[in-house]
Amino acid sequence: MSRRADQSGRLEGALEGGPVPHDEDTRQMLAAAGALQPGHQRSPSRVRAAREAFLREYARTQNPQETREDAGSGDGLDEPEIHRVEMELPDGGQLVLTDIENITPERAEKTANHIARILNSKERDRQS
Repeated sequence: MSRRADQSGRLEGALEGGPVPHDEDTRQMLAAAGALQPGHQRSPSRVRAAREAFLREYARTQNPQETREDAGSGDGLDEPEIHRVEMELPDGGQLVLTDIENITPERAEKTANHIARILNSKERDRQS
């Protein structure tokens, strides 16, 4: 039996789970075969989910929704008004409040007092 046939038989045996041969050539062939073997297998459920998502997206692009003629008029999706109030803090700082809701003077004063109390606190910030 030739040397190559002997190596081939040992390589096949090792690939099928048999003993690993000790000669360098066969070990290198095993390493090459291992590099070619896929490292993971695809999950059938993930393949199916990806295929279904692809088909849904394809159907959506092939059949776009009709554009409404009255879109953007009175549908409640207009740009909201931004309310802004600037206030001076007791230690000379400035507080700027912005909100999409109306900012009442009571709410602004309460927020300013809360921020001033945080700034004047003797306790150190635990994050710094």
